[in-house]
Amino acid sequence: MLELKLNAAQRRAVEHSGGPLMVLAGAGSGKTRVLTCRLAHLVRHRDVPPGRILAVTFTNRAADEMRGRVAQLLGRDPAGLWIGTFHSLSARLLRREAPRVGFTSQFTIYDEDDRLALIKRLLERGGYAPRSFPPRQIQAMISAAKNRLITPEELAGGAEDRLTRVAADIYHALTQALLAANAMDFDDLLLHPLTLFDEHPERLQHYQRRFDAIMVDEFQDTNRAQYLLVRHLSGAHKNVCVVGDDDQSIYSWRGADLRNMLDFQADFPSVTVVRLEENYRSTQMILNAANGVIAENRQRLGKTLFTSRQGGDAVESVAAADERDEAEWVGREIRERSAVDLYAFHDMAVLYRTNAQSRALEEALRRVSIPYRVVGAASFYERREVKDLISYLRLLVNPQDDEAFMRAVQVPKRGVGVASLAALQAAAAQWSKSLLETAAIADRIVDLRPLTKERLRDFADLMERNRRAVTDSAPAAVLERVIEEINYESHLASMGVEGMERLENVRELVAATAEWSEEADPDEPGSPLERFLAGAALTSSNDQSTGDPEGVSLMTVHTAKGLEWPVVFVTGLEDGLFPLRRALESEEDSEEERRLAYVAITRARDRVYLTWARSRRRGGQLMPGLPSRFIEAVPPEVLHERRTSGVFGGDLYRRAASHKPWTVFQEPQPEWESQDAPRFVKGERVRHRKFGSGTIAGLSGSGRDLKATVDFDDETVGVKQLLVAYAGLERDWDGA
Repeated sequence: MLELKLNAAQRRAVEHSGGPLMVLAGAGSGKTRVLTCRLAHLVRHRDVPPGRILAVTFTNRAADEMRGRVAQLLGRDPAGLWIGTFHSLSARLLRREAPRVGFTSQFTIYDEDDRLALIKRLLERGGYAPRSFPPRQIQAMISAAKNRLITPEELAGGAEDRLTRVAADIYHALTQALLAANAMDFDDLLLHPLTLFDEHPERLQHYQRRFDAIMVDEFQDTNRAQYLLVRHLSGAHKNVCVVGDDDQSIYSWRGADLRNMLDFQADFPSVTVVRLEENYRSTQMILNAANGVIAENRQRLGKTLFTSRQGGDAVESVAAADERDEAEWVGREIRERSAVDLYAFHDMAVLYRTNAQSRALEEALRRVSIPYRVVGAASFYERREVKDLISYLRLLVNPQDDEAFMRAVQVPKRGVGVASLAALQAAAAQWSKSLLETAAIADRIVDLRPLTKERLRDFADLMERNRRAVTDSAPAAVLERVIEEINYESHLASMGVEGMERLENVRELVAATAEWSEEADPDEPGSPLERFLAGAALTSSNDQSTGDPEGVSLMTVHTAKGLEWPVVFVTGLEDGLFPLRRALESEEDSEEERRLAYVAITRARDRVYLTWARSRRRGGQLMPGLPSRFIEAVPPEVLHERRTSGVFGGDLYRRAASHKPWTVFQEPQPEWESQDAPRFVKGERVRHRKFGSGTIAGLSGSGRDLKATVDFDDETVGVKQLLVAYAGLERDWDGA
């Protein structure tokens, strides 16, 4: 057996003799080493056969890695070891026990798409309109109820609105339908073992005797059903070891219940608690910053990370003018760290709170030829909602584009099914016309129902009406018109939480088209929309979602959990974005956002940057920004405040020591609606982040349509007409 060096706390956890054990493993404290060493210790020194150990991980990859490390420590494969995720281990158990809960051992496991399709059919069968009762929202409500062990009857009994009552009805129907189909969804894989143990206590006793030791990784991410499975299986021996970090509990939106860590100590009063607080990853400066942020949470078991890596570089807080200025600064700093400190690009990561933020970062890195990869999400222009809207723009520009037609005509759904589209395609081929042209004369297609013909004609009329109206309009204006015409925001809202994130991506697309107009060369051939689409197509074709494996990593903080890099940039740290505005409405949600910030900071080994923008385009509107309370929580002695060259004057930001973690902040209003918004006048000196200083030569329009004609000092820039809502103009006090 290979001997690994362990510190005193790690050794206490590994050599714990028996009974319940909770290991509070701080970020970078060697959790994986403790788990594998303890498992090997049980086999090697406690004479526990591998077949009598149940080890639960949260991914199959983690299970495979742990098995491999244990085999290396033991010098042989731990044959018989039950190791895997909760779902995989429960499925293994249910294959043996299925007849006792009403299924056969050949049951099918439905994934999310399977379940959603079934829910849609059940809603249709019940006469429920999908617009009023969105299937995805119903599915989310049912899944949440299952995770909390709430039955259909209990959900119906506590229903305070019609949507919940319908969800309860579909929940009941889903249960019956799954049983009839001999199928289980992912939630059922956790619920049916609990039913088995409740109705057949002898089987519970069998499995309690079956395992002499139980180990659970990432315990802070367990939901209620998973916790009860652990509690049931621990049996009389109580030899259960749970390893987790309450400060890294960031998945409540998918059912994780932080209270499980508190309940464990109540349910197992003889528990031994071992805190792993020595960090082997980060410098002390980074840990001091992380400790300062997380210390403001109330619901935590408490620990303070330390390291032998004393000192280190200060945490950099960087104020930018807007999201593009922020992205460009990040690109320059990445290039600087690569050249000066010799960090490889894959040694650096850029983290953000929402996927929509990646667009500006991707474009900035591409402009300066820095290789990157987007992890855990599609590249911005490859995202479904972005491609949906681009298909409409393509069809406006080129009515012959049949691929764009096939995508656009089906989103949002218009009741034009696969069979109808097949008939349309056949007619188009017969008549040698495009699909859009054929849709306009759908009355002539004998194989279509009258209602389908009407819907296809309506779609063709929609496209022709908009094509005539937007001939030479700015791409942002065209896009906003399309979004309104097809009611796309309502379509996304019907998807629930997922739809809200997609809506952020739509708003980011509007911002991208507005930025494009600022830099477009008016002398290039083609309409503005044609030229924008050409640029977007090149971006899409050259920017795969995986990217360059040796490049800088771009990902959300959620995706970054468990990973580490020497250099980390945490971007978009403004109140309302990180933390999210909706999370500030409750203490519980606010604390989870704080834990997310803690996770972000502790990904860094050598250097960490916290960046924020004084204004950010959201939904095509330029919104003023305040620095996140998470920056303000960093101890001043470890924080170095900076600004980009795009920030003109003023304080970097004001510290608000009176902030409470759950203070509700109103979302900032657009500049043109603010009492304090700049009121520009003809002849006034202004400054633009990219074009420099200039003089306002004229103003036209009002509100969101207010345009400023600016004569810039730089002769290579010349005169430009800018939408004030998008341009981010500031008064040039120095040049006044």
